[in-house]
Parts: sequence; C-alpha cells; structure tokens
Amino acid sequence: MKYGFVNVAAAVPAVKVADVDYNVQEIERLIAIAEAESVEIVCFPELCLTGYSCQDLFKEQLLLTKAEEGLLMLLDFTRQLDVIAIVGLPVLAGGILLNCAAVIQRGTILGVIPKTYLPNYKEFYEKRWFASALDVNDTEIYLAGAQITISGSPKVFKTCDGVKFGIEICEDVWAPIPPSNHLTMAGADIIFNLSASNELIGKHQYLCSLIAQQSARTMCGYVYSSCGFGESTQDVVYGGNAMIFENGKLLAEGERFSIQPQIKTAQIDVELLRTERHTNSTFINAQRNAQANVVDVKPMQNEHHFTLCRDITPTPFIPSDAEMATTCEEILNIQVAGLAKRLTHTSCQNVVVGISGGLDSTLALLVCVRTFDRLGYDRKGIVGVTMPGFGTTDRTHDNATALMHTLGISQMEIPIAKAVIQHFEDIGHDKSKHDVTYENSQARERTQILMDLANKLNALVVGTGDLSELALGWATYNGDHMSMYGLNAGIPKTLIQYIIRYIAMLPAFAEQRDTLIDVIHTPISPELTPADEHGNIKQKTEDLVGPYQLHDFFLYYFIRYGFRPTKIFLLASKAFAGTYDHDTIKKWLTTFCRRFFSQQFKRSCLPDGPKVGSISLSPRGDWRMPSDASSALWLKECSEL
Repeated sequence: MKYGFVNVAAAVPAVKVADVDYNVQEIERLIAIAEAESVEIVCFPELCLTGYSCQDLFKEQLLLTKAEEGLLMLLDFTRQLDVIAIVGLPVLAGGILLNCAAVIQRGTILGVIPKTYLPNYKEFYEKRWFASALDVNDTEIYLAGAQITISGSPKVFKTCDGVKFGIEICEDVWAPIPPSNHLTMAGADIIFNLSASNELIGKHQYLCSLIAQQSARTMCGYVYSSCGFGESTQDVVYGGNAMIFENGKLLAEGERFSIQPQIKTAQIDVELLRTERHTNSTFINAQRNAQANVVDVKPMQNEHHFTLCRDITPTPFIPSDAEMATTCEEILNIQVAGLAKRLTHTSCQNVVVGISGGLDSTLALLVCVRTFDRLGYDRKGIVGVTMPGFGTTDRTHDNATALMHTLGISQMEIPIAKAVIQHFEDIGHDKSKHDVTYENSQARERTQILMDLANKLNALVVGTGDLSELALGWATYNGDHMSMYGLNAGIPKTLIQYIIRYIAMLPAFAEQRDTLIDVIHTPISPELTPADEHGNIKQKTEDLVGPYQLHDFFLYYFIRYGFRPTKIFLLASKAFAGTYDHDTIKKWLTTFCRRFFSQQFKRSCLPDGPKVGSISLSPRGDWRMPSDASSALWLKECSEL
C-alpha cells in the first residue's frame, strides 16, 4: 500500500471442467500478469482449480487429489512472487468436503476459508456435495504439504503494511447477513468474493446493485470474480463477471461473456475508506463487539514502483452530464426549502439582496425568486440593490440591472463612492492607496447599506458568499462575510456556474438566458479596485488566490477525506495532467493550506445557511476548528512536494 492505495485484481481464467492441469496453467498465467502489474492481491473464481460445474465428479477421489496437487503447483509457482492470490478448490476436512478459498503467497498457504451459505435450489445443489463453514469445528488437516487449521469462525488477513481483507464465496453475499458484515466490522478494509454466478435476464443488474450496496453499507472495497467461459453450459451459462467496488462506487468492470481470459485491476483507496469509517458514528457503534481471527501476511520482498492508475476527476463537486439536471434541481430545492422556512418562521415577506452581476449574487437572486413563487409571495418583496463603487464595470452593472428588471423584483441603486470617500477622510486614509483598507471599506459599506435597508423594510438580508470563498477566507470580515441567511454557503464556486447554466436553459427563464450565460463567462472579481483603461475588470480573483478549479479540488479531499498534502498533490497531478504543472499545483496547494488555517476566524461566526452536499464549513455542524490552529505541519509537507 502506498498513499493509501492498494492494487487489487479480479481474474477470470479460461477453464476446462475437471482438467486441473489446464486450469492451473491458466491461473499461473494470470498471476504472472498480476505480479508484473504490481497487483498486491488477486482474486480468482469459485472452485477455479477444478471448474465449478463438476457436479457429482466432486465425489471422485481422483479429482479431489488432483485439486490438492494443483494447489501445490501454484505454491511452487508463487514461491518468488509477492502477489497474494486467492483461488478456489474443494478441500476435504475430516469427513466433510468444503467449497474453499485458499489464500497463498510466496509458496505458503496463508489460510483456507470455507463457504458459509450453500445454494440448494433450482439449478444449484451444492449441499449435494459440500458442507457449510457452519458445520466445521476447528479441524487440523494437511493440505498441499502444509498443516492447516480449517475453521468456520471469521478470519481477517492483515498485510505487512496494515491492510486487512476478508473473503466470502458467491452465495455468501446474497445471504440476509453476509459474512462480509462480520468481517468488515472486525476491521477488513477489502472483501474478496470468489463466485460462480450464472446469467439470467435482469440478474446482472441486481448483482451489481447488491454488491454496490454491500460495499457502501460496510464502507469497504469489494472485489468480485465469477467463473466464465469454459464452464459447463449443460443447463446454465456463466458470464465471467469481474467487478471492483469502493464504498459503493464501481471502479472497474470486465467484459461479460468474454471468450478470452481477463484480469481487471483497480486501486482501492483504503485511507479513504478508513476516513469514512472513523467519521461515521453508526459504523463505530456497529463494530463495537466484532471479532475475527487475524492472519498476518508475509512482507513483500521486491520493491514495486507505485503509479496512480485510477481516473481522478478534476471536478469532484460537479455531477455527470446524466445527473446534472437532477442534481441542480435538488440543490435548488434545498436552498428554496431553507429560505422558505426562515421567511415563514420570521413572518417575513421581504428580502434584501446585493446584486453585483457576478455568479454568487445571481444564484442567490434566482433562488429568492423561486422561493417567493413557491410561497406565493409578491416578487416585489425581493429588493435587489446595486451599489456601484470604484471598480464596478458596465458589464456587471448592466447584467445586474437587466436581471432585476426582467425578473420583476424591486430595484434600488445606491452608489457608495461618496460615502466611502467620506469614510476615508474620517479615518485618515489616502484614497489613492489601493490597499486592504481601500477594498474592505467598500465591502463593509455595502453590507451596512443592506442591513439598514433590511431594518427599514422589515426584511432579511440574504447572503451570497459561497463555499469556496469561505474555505479561502475570500470575504471581508463583517462585510460580505455577514448576512441574515447565507443562501450559497454550501455550494462551491465551480458548481454555481453549472447551476446557473441549468436555470438559464429552463423555459421559464428564456428571457434571462443571454444575461445568465454572460454572467457565467464574466471573470470572477470583487470589483474593489478601478477597471482598466478600457473599462474591463482589472482585479481578477483567480489571479490573486488561484484557480477555483484547483481550490475546490483541494477543498473536497481536504475536508471530505482528511487527506494530507502529499496525497492531495498526487491526486491533483493526475487529475490536472496537461492543465497545471507541478510548480503551479504546489503553489496553490500551499496557498490553500495557509489561507484555510488563517481564515478560520471568519468561519467561526458564519450566519445560518443550508447544507447542500457532503461538505459544509458551518461552525455549528460539519466543521469545528479552533481559529488559532497552526498550519505548520501542512505547510512543511507542502514545501517538500
């Protein structure tokens, strides 16, 4: 395991029913491929040494003896290999025959796991040949030259770097209480399932749903390998499923009904899974009394170079195209429900919103309109206020006024330049000095206007600041940082653009469509310093604090999974390959860590606002952090990237 990732594989070899020598050769070939690809654990199908569909041949001593010899051949083959292989074979234990998974590495049998739940219906009659793990007392046997204890109690394997895994076999996962429940509660990070599931209409979709849900419920990685081409098709057909899941998400899937053998690999993020577990109180309570025997795995002898192979999206907050409309609608409904409750609770039918013509205030305005329509309130109760200052451009001002006019809300324009200049005189500040005082005085003047208007109009001030700005502290303390309800506090900057685009495409907003699209394409800016000689925005936020695409990426992995800078950098380098180079990612990751820690004092006194996704920085809920926490550890690691 490196950076928390474990390389795993689901292998589907070609088989010939009851031809152990042939099957061993095919398994060896895929094990060699797995070793060459630095796979740490590879899983094969159920009873792969003999073939699953041997039926009454499982009663034949020759086949059982040959299966044991086949295992001995695999032990010899793996004597110099680090990869852990999990293979299926029939095993005699005293007077009973068991359907087992053997875990082998470097010529050693690490353990043998018998199947617990045996199908005995329709086309499957496993109880005709095999006994269950529940029928096994601890039994000492000799298998492939080694003394092995066969037991029906849960068993977890632990690698030298601490990764824990467990095994269940086919029908086990279909049981009401699968063995994987006990194994994951006892600490298994990954479950391997050796299977022999036949294909029927609709069964594959159900199987995928079943494994995805089991992986999500137990917060584990799940590797599933089922037998395929070569098994007997006397009554059923086996499709050769190879699937790898991580916490309910499909990472890799093989080709069903492939005539060729295949091996599917993926990197399971064990660190991510453990973060999910230790922050989930339900999981913590469920595993309280869980126990399992732990088997230590030998340390690897060969050094394997780590390369991150899994795809990493550069936009973790952005849904797929197929889910975009549903997600955007859900977000809007959450925002509307939150604001509607606050308005009805306070018996208020008026809101005041500062409209700048930028992304955040545009979304806040659109949500206010939706909320008033939902409540049956007059849109004139929405008071949109433009407050042009030293840096306001015609583009943003015109977009703001056009939106307010076409949406039918109340409009006010209150220029702030005169008041701010008076304030500069009062505090003795040189207005030609465009420093933080120059900028923040404008932001606080605007907030004062909005607050006082709200008092005058018996209204609530709706805040417009977003999640990305809160993470970076890119807000003026007691300026745009403050409101009576922070409508966008749970939405990152990169996602706001998509929500506005979704609204723009709705028929009800056809009149505003061109304006909304222009808002999306307007450079992000607080417009607190004068425009350039052509009247264009000069002060661009992303030039100062870095690309929001990067910062939202950093924010997601920093908060959602608690990853350290080295891992976030690894993921970002993969996600943004060809877009941002090493030095650029390092620079802005350092900026993110520095600003995130230093600006916590602003987040400690945020107004109420709705949580929208899996990440929130509310000091009352998801994120509680002292304002004077040191960033030294994180910045030191950034410096060493």
